[in-house]
Amino acid sequence: MPPLLELAGITKRYPGIVANQDVSLAVQPGEIHALLGENGAGKSTLMKIVYGLVRPDEGEIRWQGLPVVENSPVLARKRGIGMVFQHFTLFETLTVAENIALGLEPADAGGDLENRIRELSRHYGLAVAPQAPVWSLSVGERQRVEIVRCLLQSPRLLIMDEPTSVLTPQEADGLFATLRRLASEGCAVLYISHKLEEIQALCHAATVLRAGKVVARCDPTRETARSLAALMIGKAPPEIEHRPAESDGPVVLSVTDLSLPPADPHGTALKRISFSLRAGEILGVAGVAGNGQRELLRALSGEDARAPARAITLAGQPAGNLDPRGRRALGLAFVPEERLGRGAAPKLSLTLNALLTGRRRSLTRAGLIRQGAVERRAAEIVRRFDVRTPGIQAEAGSLSGGNLQKFIVGRELFDGPKLLIAAHPTWGVDVGAATLIREEMLALRDRGGSVLLFSEELDELFLLSDRIAVMFHGMLSPPAPVRQLTPESVGLLMGGAGFEGGAALAQAH
Repeated sequence: MPPLLELAGITKRYPGIVANQDVSLAVQPGEIHALLGENGAGKSTLMKIVYGLVRPDEGEIRWQGLPVVENSPVLARKRGIGMVFQHFTLFETLTVAENIALGLEPADAGGDLENRIRELSRHYGLAVAPQAPVWSLSVGERQRVEIVRCLLQSPRLLIMDEPTSVLTPQEADGLFATLRRLASEGCAVLYISHKLEEIQALCHAATVLRAGKVVARCDPTRETARSLAALMIGKAPPEIEHRPAESDGPVVLSVTDLSLPPADPHGTALKRISFSLRAGEILGVAGVAGNGQRELLRALSGEDARAPARAITLAGQPAGNLDPRGRRALGLAFVPEERLGRGAAPKLSLTLNALLTGRRRSLTRAGLIRQGAVERRAAEIVRRFDVRTPGIQAEAGSLSGGNLQKFIVGRELFDGPKLLIAAHPTWGVDVGAATLIREEMLALRDRGGSVLLFSEELDELFLLSDRIAVMFHGMLSPPAPVRQLTPESVGLLMGGAGFEGGAALAQAH
């Protein structure tokens, strides 16, 4: 039998860059095929070509051995191709069920859709609430909606772009079981991920891209994570060892008995949260998506300023009722979980995005933008954080997800903040970029800054954190030194085991 999907000599050019150059690959029915490469290597562009969102300049797509003459997302879905995008394609003002209905044929979006969503969600362990508005969901919950929407279409080929980047280990294991079941039934999967261990465990074959070209094909089960990384970036990646904090500094952030009702009906109430963060320390916060992380992040960043003034103090100053600008003036920097829309304005250039959170005194004069200073700042962020872009005037939305993440993190670290609050800072970035971002956070801590790190990757939390706390149902466990914890003890708390009034972490280790 011919391959289910075959790409032959695919080339796609954009002004100033060749995204794909003479790319060929084949995917068999029932095969889970990995597509590997650094951020900006051309993986997402290639998948958009398969899905009909982008037209190649050269080359041919074949489906079941026959050339694809016309292609579009509608035609791709009719062939049986489903795609889970790295940047979500959901309308925030609509409910989960309404968003899913938009991706289905009218005959499949009938009155029993909500029941079908609940049934499929339970079957695959991807919990979603059909009536919840998308704007109220965390990043992890939105990812589940995207996956459920694709699975409801009974795809023959499922394209997944970083599907586990915001899922917990337990959720990821459930997704892997789902994908293996689909593959056993003849469904093929094209799988993009920077988590090389899961590539080894899940995928039958791998194609590696570098700078838009195919540089290797391999059986990932015969490779190691380091050898796969070396194929991606052309050399063995650097290693980071956990470096414990040398000494206790003054308290930079203090939260005392913070309780807030949810700002929306589907949110999570914050319940008597208390902790402190010292200079020269990284405090990690673990938890399954939807347990109050989003609400706590907004309360700490100033987007939600309903807290009593003294419930949150920054550098010794009451800050619970300050807006984001007031908190930034006290030394706070913030990397939100959503890159596009909150972390960056997608239609603005990198230059203007660099201005959004830069210190006004150095970038403006008498209310006017100092264009040269802003451009120098943007260029320095691009250089220091190795952001792959045609130039600083490129729109933020034109960058790959990982390169945009590097730019946002670089912008927030540029002025050496007293406190960096970072939500999923290495979400969807390649191994080299993740190492760079992690080293920069450690360097900030070593210079006397402090980091509050929200992540659902336990490996990352144990690698970087000096102490770890766990969120569950709007409560926060007492932070405990990482040397006293194990992934198993933290994982149990993430599931709520023994979590009574936030006092469980001290007992779990």
